[in-house]
Formats: sequence, structure tokens, C-alpha cells
Amino acid sequence: MGNSDQRLEQNKQEEPISVLSRSLLTGFVGGLLGGFFGVVLYYFNFSEVSPKSYLLRSWLTASWVDGWLGTVLSILMIGVISLLTAFIYFILFKKVNSLWMGIAYGAALWFIVFYVIQPIFPNIPSLGDLNANTIVSTICLYILYGTFIGYSISYDYTDTLHKLRSEEERNK
Repeated sequence: MGNSDQRLEQNKQEEPISVLSRSLLTGFVGGLLGGFFGVVLYYFNFSEVSPKSYLLRSWLTASWVDGWLGTVLSILMIGVISLLTAFIYFILFKKVNSLWMGIAYGAALWFIVFYVIQPIFPNIPSLGDLNANTIVSTICLYILYGTFIGYSISYDYTDTLHKLRSEEERNK
């Protein structure tokens, strides 16, 4: 009896993770990496804006916000917010398998964060008041983020379609 149970267990195929689930995971990981590198840019004075400035300091005045806990919580929050950006990319651009779409997506996200929604963050300087290092380094970070999200999602979508078509042809 034990031997047949093992064979049945071996014959079970794991349910594949959907492309959307992998895209959301990509978004979360991209957000964690982007948040981490945003903190690094701030720490080494490449940027005068830290992730904490946007997410926590705008609404909280507690002392823990300026410590390591605020940094870790900000990075995690960026990972969660990044789920939304990955979902939007998945819905709108998953079929566009090009680095340029990811670059454009990252630049568009930068414009939205630093120009469109900036007024709701009172402690962040306006775009005209930011120094050149901050502008250049954050644009580069957002472009890298957009490229990571965009190309990963598009590649995964295209690869999954290719595998499904190959499998269908083998089953004919």
C-alpha cells in the first residue's frame, strides 16, 4: 500500500503558477529591489529623496520612522505598491516584448511620482527644487525598475504562450 501511494504522489503534477501570479511576484521583488536601491541612493547622497520621505514621513512624525524600522517598512511598502504597477503593466503591455516599453514605463512612473502626485507629499521638494543628482539618479532607478518589471513580464508571457503552443503541437 505504501509503495502505490508513493507512485501516485510521484505522478501528481504540480499546478503551474499562472502568468499573472508570476507577474505579481516579479512586481513585488522589483519593488523590494527598487526600494532598496532608492535607500542606497539616498544613503550615498545621490538623491535627496528617500523612500521613507514619500511613504512614511509624509504622514507620520514618530521617531521610529527615521530608524532602520522605517527603512525596512518603506521598502516593504514599495514592494506592495509595486504589485499594482506590475498588474497595470500586465494588463496594458504584456504582449509588447521590448526593452523600450519597460524603459518608457519606468520613465512614465518617474513622471507620475515626481510631478503628478508630488503635491500630496508635503515634505518632498517640487521637481524644480530638486538638484540634478536627484533627478538623474531617480530617473535611472525608475528606468531600471520599469525595464525589470516590463521585460520580465513580457518575456514570461511570451515564453508561456510559446510553451503552450509547442505542447499543443506535440499533442496533435
